[in-house]
Amino acid sequence: MESEVNIDLSQFHEVFFEECSEGMEIMESGLLNLTSDSEPEVINTIFRAAHSIKGGGGTFGFAEISNFTHGMETILDGMRNGNLPVTPEVVELLLAALDCLRHMVQASKDKKPIDTELVAELHERLENFTARTSGAPVSETSQSAAAPAISEAEEEKEDVSVWNIAFYPHENMFYTGNDPFRLIRELQGLGDLEINVNYDRLPNFDEMDAHNCYLGWDMVLRGDVSRNQITEIFEWVEDDCSLEITLQEKVAEAEVEDVEADVQVRAADEPRSGRRRSDRPSFANQESTSIRVGINKVDGLVNLVGELVITQSILSRVCNNLGIDRDEKLSECLDQLERNTRDLQEQTMGIRMLPIDFAFQRLPRIVHDLSKSLGKKVDLKFSGETTELDKTVLEKIGDPLMHLVRNALDHGIERSEVRLAAGKSEKGLISINAYHQGGNIIIEISDDGAGLNPEKILKKAREKGLVDPNEELTETQIQNLIFSPGFSTADVISDVSGRGVGMDVVRRNMTDLGGTVDVDSIPGRGSIFTIRLPLTVAILEGQMISAGDQVFIVPLLSIVESIQVSDKDINEVANQSELYPYRNEYISVIRLREIFNIKSDDEHENRSGLLVVIDIGGRRIGLYVDDVVGQQQVVIKSLEQNYQQVPGIAGATVLGDGAVALIIDVLGLVQASQS
Repeated sequence: MESEVNIDLSQFHEVFFEECSEGMEIMESGLLNLTSDSEPEVINTIFRAAHSIKGGGGTFGFAEISNFTHGMETILDGMRNGNLPVTPEVVELLLAALDCLRHMVQASKDKKPIDTELVAELHERLENFTARTSGAPVSETSQSAAAPAISEAEEEKEDVSVWNIAFYPHENMFYTGNDPFRLIRELQGLGDLEINVNYDRLPNFDEMDAHNCYLGWDMVLRGDVSRNQITEIFEWVEDDCSLEITLQEKVAEAEVEDVEADVQVRAADEPRSGRRRSDRPSFANQESTSIRVGINKVDGLVNLVGELVITQSILSRVCNNLGIDRDEKLSECLDQLERNTRDLQEQTMGIRMLPIDFAFQRLPRIVHDLSKSLGKKVDLKFSGETTELDKTVLEKIGDPLMHLVRNALDHGIERSEVRLAAGKSEKGLISINAYHQGGNIIIEISDDGAGLNPEKILKKAREKGLVDPNEELTETQIQNLIFSPGFSTADVISDVSGRGVGMDVVRRNMTDLGGTVDVDSIPGRGSIFTIRLPLTVAILEGQMISAGDQVFIVPLLSIVESIQVSDKDINEVANQSELYPYRNEYISVIRLREIFNIKSDDEHENRSGLLVVIDIGGRRIGLYVDDVVGQQQVVIKSLEQNYQQVPGIAGATVLGDGAVALIIDVLGLVQASQS
């Protein structure tokens, strides 16, 4: 009596959606680089990604996704076989279909209804294109490339092929949601299939795991079948099995009966296993080299390691204060604990590190679509794509990068006729470069366009009341006006720009991440936007400073230098603000005691202090403090989640003595002092 095993496929849906996302990124990247001169592997890569999505959709119950992707796959298969030429028209159609597929996947993931009208429209366009081009003449190159494939197909229709197929799934195949029997059933639909089961990997009953696949299959397929038809069935599980496909022989229809008899005799003479162990595919080194882990688990691990770092620091300080460190053995143990804790912290933070290429993936499509709508020609160049940074930072720089690229395309890059008249190349160039510098990451977005127009920027800023009519600004200050809320030099509001929100978003997001963004532009030659960010938002390299009996942390990234000053060096202006002469310019001074209302004591009342010079987008500010305690790597704790948002404070941390120190938000502190 057979019993049916019901498997809840919903447990695999999240993995399927992640793989869909990866597959669609591969398809989009390939389509954007696809031309009539592209290597065949480009089309093969796009086809495999579409085939995997189609197969996964069918397996996990997303029939709409599977059916729609099949229409895309049909066109890609025609291009792969040389039956359809690669043209801009078909690339644009496939990109539009990809957008529709992305909508379907997202709707299925969010458990929302799919836009059936959109799907039907794109599906009809795919089918119409296939029907329209199936009999259309192609270029001589395409004809010559297609001829061998067509003649081979015709030849196979006249003959019957006999294929030997050795299919040995990896033990973990069931965990990927794949079903070997479904693949075998598809093989049966191609022709006459003879199946021999191999039991060599089957363990003893007490060692058996019901979730593992131990069986293998040696099969003989006879029929009007090409190799491509067989490989397509196994194509999206090729990494989860060992597979050998060999052509035994090809005979005419009249000889089929003799071949069948011969195969049956030889099959009967062979052992039950079907082939010697030495002839079977090797299963060595098949363990998976990566696992998928929810980000919440990684965050939990990072928090625990952060607590461990704090505890280790407190333990070392307590032992030093008690004089226990005189014990040589205990001192060695504490030193070893410190080294191990730091190594554990670095390794844990490394789990969250991802290549910045993930943030770059959306940009080629944006440039492709936007350059087409604006009627401009532009190339996009990347460098430093493998540079790694924290996943949280990576997720938050996507929108700023998009705004900067759109800004470069709309305001920077000129039309071809304007560029040619100015002696430039017809195509504009936008370059994005990422690299590490110390404990930070630098991202440079540059273009060879028209650059910023200081006169136009200043005029617009005065019209909007952002600058006083009589106020004189330096060139750097004028350029930084483009980051002001609501500022835009666009004369007409369009879908691309004009509302004055893009560049404001860029600076605000960078500030939230503890970073900065600067602009350097030369009229007529182009602009460079430079983003400086910490590698992670969980750990901060900070400078400990004191004001009264309070200790604060200033991000080391913002500090230029610290200098000894006295009150007589600071000039008061209009009985309100204070200035200090610093390297041929006057910089504003913020007294930390006053801004945080810290009471003075006799010890510090008449004593000289220190001026910590910090940089904010090219502007220098001086923080007047009592002392600089030292540098320390600190674990950031959210003040907003545990208490409330405080102007000028970015978070808090626990020091080695167990005391809580506040982390200063430099830009917020300046804004708080001005108000």
